[in-house]
Amino acid sequence: MAKDPKTIEEQIELLKSRNMAFRDIANAPHFLANISYYRLKGYWWEMQDDKVNHHFSDGSYFEDVIDLYNFDRHFRLIVFNAIERIEIALRTKMIYHLSLSHESEWYLDSSLFPNKKYFSKFQSKLHEELDRSSEEFIVKHYKKHPNENPESWKALEVLTLGALSKLYQNINHQLPEKNTIAKEFGLYNQKYMASWLITITLIRNIIAHHGRLWNRVIINKYDWPNKIPRPILDYIPDNYQRRKIFPILSAILYLNNFISPGHHIKTELLSLFDEFNHVPLFKMGFPKGWENQPIWKNETT
Repeated sequence: MAKDPKTIEEQIELLKSRNMAFRDIANAPHFLANISYYRLKGYWWEMQDDKVNHHFSDGSYFEDVIDLYNFDRHFRLIVFNAIERIEIALRTKMIYHLSLSHESEWYLDSSLFPNKKYFSKFQSKLHEELDRSSEEFIVKHYKKHPNENPESWKALEVLTLGALSKLYQNINHQLPEKNTIAKEFGLYNQKYMASWLITITLIRNIIAHHGRLWNRVIINKYDWPNKIPRPILDYIPDNYQRRKIFPILSAILYLNNFISPGHHIKTELLSLFDEFNHVPLFKMGFPKGWENQPIWKNETT
């Protein structure tokens, strides 16, 4: 049975009846008018001592919920920037290495992709994107060459990170270019690159849809390398630990260290953690002493 909608005043009264406290209740209507009650639920969920009846523990403050929301908003922006760098580098490296070895239209060569079902789906999706693209370089290409497919450096620009990740995953494992790309990202084996990319795409999509990263369960399973050129963590996170963002966030930092030396992503994250020092990072899988993990303490990598 559908629930009846509530006014902002009724939402506040409901929170109060469930033991939510307010330091300055006069400001609450402003926040609830601009951030929906339902969206905020993800941030106050852990404050409940009775999740069936939605009763809050003593000392649960609405302002702390807003603070947590603001932390997550800034956190998502930093992570999105880091993922954008990975996406651009992946596109660049795939175009460069595969074009030099297999000519400019390699993405149309079915012999390079063992999963024919995905290859067919990819071709349909790509041409759909190309047909509706308003990018000037695509429009000009078809105007000048109406019967010719665009070169990979044009065509792949219209692809999302998800499509690029699946395209990379489907490249024949025997092609040396696949491992070359992985090595330029700091990985000895392409299978870890493919695995990480799928999970990074999931996180990218959560952010793009303004979803919550705070205390998020990462449902996608991914592999973790036993050997890498530079250390990330001094342990291999198990599958349970990989359900939180800390390991894959560390992996994102690691990839950026190779493709964007001198970046400020870690500095921005550390500053954010310092500004919101009351936020319990362990809820996102940060282990005790996480600051001393190799990727987080070494300023040169």
